[in-house]
Amino acid sequence: MTPAELRAFCLGFNAAVEEFPFNAETSVFKVLGKMFALSALDAEPLKVSVKCDPELSVRLRAEHEAIVPGYHLNKRHWNTVTVGGLPARMVRELIEDSYDLVVAGLPRAERLRLDRP
Repeated sequence: MTPAELRAFCLGFNAAVEEFPFNAETSVFKVLGKMFALSALDAEPLKVSVKCDPELSVRLRAEHEAIVPGYHLNKRHWNTVTVGGLPARMVRELIEDSYDLVVAGLPRAERLRLDRP
């Protein structure tokens, strides 16, 4: 997965936007103001931080060397993934799961606006 593919995938979700609240190099992908992915798209190796269920986070870290606790994020809920260290399909699934977790935490009215009960 290239940086352009990562950006396009993240922006492909309903109501997803890219912002730069930290610096010009760090893309923060949000849905209705809530972050679901974070990446320095020009970094080598390419990494993306994603939200994850706490129990699954621990298991994924144990099973995959390319998944570590979220860098500068709540280590219980966020993982940082080295994109080239995992199959692209798995990276996409982790990003999608992150988006879904963030949407699930939104108020019901906002979830309904997104067509995601």
